[in-house]
Amino acid sequence: MSGLVAAIFRHPVKGFTPESLTHADLAPGEGFPNDRLWAVENGPSGYDPAAPAFVPKQKFTVLAAIPKVAAARTRYDEATGVFTAETAGAPAYAGRLADAADRAALAAWLTDLLGEDVRGPLKVVAAQGAFRFTDHPLGQVSVINLASVRDLSAKMGVALDPLRFRANVYVDGWPAWAENDWSGRELMLGWARAKVFKPIVRCAATEVDPTTAVRDLEVVKALFDNYGHMHCGVYLQVTTAGRVGVGDAVTAPQALEEVPA
Repeated sequence: MSGLVAAIFRHPVKGFTPESLTHADLAPGEGFPNDRLWAVENGPSGYDPAAPAFVPKQKFTVLAAIPKVAAARTRYDEATGVFTAETAGAPAYAGRLADAADRAALAAWLTDLLGEDVRGPLKVVAAQGAFRFTDHPLGQVSVINLASVRDLSAKMGVALDPLRFRANVYVDGWPAWAENDWSGRELMLGWARAKVFKPIVRCAATEVDPTTAVRDLEVVKALFDNYGHMHCGVYLQVTTAGRVGVGDAVTAPQALEEVPA
């Protein structure tokens, strides 16, 4: 049994606009391409670019804490290095986040947008090497099973936008919630081989409509009330390099073989 890749996304700045891709080249020990390369500190986070290490998402401007983050429409042009941001009723921003002055200008633009939700000086910080600003230090690639989202939608009586879950890869064709039992198993993601690391525990970010920037649905509560857990999606760790593209097959892992006593 296989699913198919329905969509691929990257999030160049943690918490901000997802960007659709046709494919991504994956490799062991490397971050998802151009995903979560930057994050915006909401007050000093303790992140040290000289020794990059995991910092909890609560230290950054993310949807879980600040729904208005979704009001910024952002885009990263990797060919030119230019990052743009727009919002209604304000001048647009454009700059190269490799440049310290342009990072400072983005922080100022976001300070005006986020207003009273800013608890400390904003600062745009950059990932180094293979490090990424993921929600889990070992979560290399995040995957959402669209059948699970549809099942949750039915339970809630609404049509959930899968982008609430901010994944890298969205898969169609798997049974709903089957992925929750796959930790430690291997699968093929397009032409890359990967191991399922763990289910993703969801937070208040999923409660924000990515279009309206309004916290409107208690998604985390609905997960717990209907299923007894707060999981939706899984993290993968790439074990063999390869490309994954929209329309590619994604195998469902076989059951783990029992070791004879």
